[in-house]
Amino acid sequence: MAYRKHLLNWVYPDVYLVSHWAMDMRVDLAIFGGMLCLPSGVRPGTLIIGDGQINGVLPPGEQATACETLDASGLHVLPGAIDIHCHIRSPAYPQRGSVDSETSAALAGGISTVFEMPITNPCCNSVERVQIRRDHFAETARSDFALYAAPAILTQKNFEALAEVGVIAFKIFTTSAPKGRSAEFEGLSWTNAVDQAQVLRLAAKVGLPVVVHAENQDILTRAEVSARALDPSNAATHNAARPPLAEALAVAQLLTLNIEAQAKLHIAHVTSELVLDILRRFSGTSDFSAETCPHYLMHDEEDVAKAGVWGKINPPIRYARDKVALWQALADGTLDHVTTDHAAFTLKEKAAAEGDFLSAPPGHPGLEVLLPSLLDGVAAGQINLSRAVDLVSTKAAQRFSLPQKGGLVSGANADITFVDLAAETVIEQNSLNTAARANARLSHGKRYRGRVVRTLLAGKTVWDGSAVVETHGKGCFVRPKLS
Repeated sequence: MAYRKHLLNWVYPDVYLVSHWAMDMRVDLAIFGGMLCLPSGVRPGTLIIGDGQINGVLPPGEQATACETLDASGLHVLPGAIDIHCHIRSPAYPQRGSVDSETSAALAGGISTVFEMPITNPCCNSVERVQIRRDHFAETARSDFALYAAPAILTQKNFEALAEVGVIAFKIFTTSAPKGRSAEFEGLSWTNAVDQAQVLRLAAKVGLPVVVHAENQDILTRAEVSARALDPSNAATHNAARPPLAEALAVAQLLTLNIEAQAKLHIAHVTSELVLDILRRFSGTSDFSAETCPHYLMHDEEDVAKAGVWGKINPPIRYARDKVALWQALADGTLDHVTTDHAAFTLKEKAAAEGDFLSAPPGHPGLEVLLPSLLDGVAAGQINLSRAVDLVSTKAAQRFSLPQKGGLVSGANADITFVDLAAETVIEQNSLNTAARANARLSHGKRYRGRVVRTLLAGKTVWDGSAVVETHGKGCFVRPKLS
């Protein structure tokens, strides 16, 4: 036995590393029969779990005495997805969804941890408001959660205080606050390059990332004036009002500023091949990363035209060529993250602006399409399964300093997702768990190859493939482990 374990560890150095007691003592859970998505690759084995953590992996044929077993035959076992870009908006707007409803949707989508953006009312922009929001989420969260903060005061003392309270990162916009939403954006909007540079410098000193919604306000202002002469019911009008150039110029400016600041800069929701070109040109100049979202990967302007204002998202969904470019960027490492940008409004709010892309609120429910979108990309050969895990789990944990998340490795949280690559996910509005299901017109009827069939949080089943298992308030606040 000892010789066999030594040989296996030599062949697969990061696999089959199990404490000797796991073979002889009773553990909480053993997951067997499936293909495990491990750091070294996709391999068969038995996952051993105790006290909410992964204890290790047994090779095929080896057994451990477990209080519970789960048969994953025919399935692939992944680390739970981490959505680093989510807008639940609670507690200010319960009509748009609650912490309970939206973290339930996350679990149904194979997401075990959500990062909540600071846009609520009032904006989450101080230590006190972070604490209030943390406690509010902890009451009913079904998934684990982390919180962003808006850096309302550009001082070292303020940045250090926000870091101390445990925020996962800082969030800013390079655009002005939307009309009528100044309270939600207090401390978020920094349109001036001097201020943006200061945010980057201060964040660098405390070691937390800065996540940026990057569009150039001057271009947006001019473009919107021109767009108002166009048909407001046409999806092309939204693209005209927020052109790719606005996004590209803002990204280029931020990357230039970061050469001096050397912050952990993260560009949110990249939409176009133009921005990808900018990212590649700045490669190696500073510590930056970037993401895209399922709606940019799976849809184009024609789909938005069919969905109407329910398909309006900022920045806009672009064109077929951009979809191709984004998938290539995921494959070649230009982009290392895929996030939901789940940002739901009520049906009434969307319907009130039907036929007017310029005034309609931007956002679409995305928690339950993140993994299906990437699994469909795996089926299409655009990425492999290990890369899909990187994009929604491993890279997120690394970038945001969560060593206990993002991988099926010893000592990590036992946050686990089972997927069936041979099955299919069909998005039906009425079957979604999000409170914003009525707004999911963009993805309604969409068929994805691959399906989430089980989600575990800390070693306990929280989604059984058809319903959320009772986990009310079991989600934990997670904070980065900074060196």
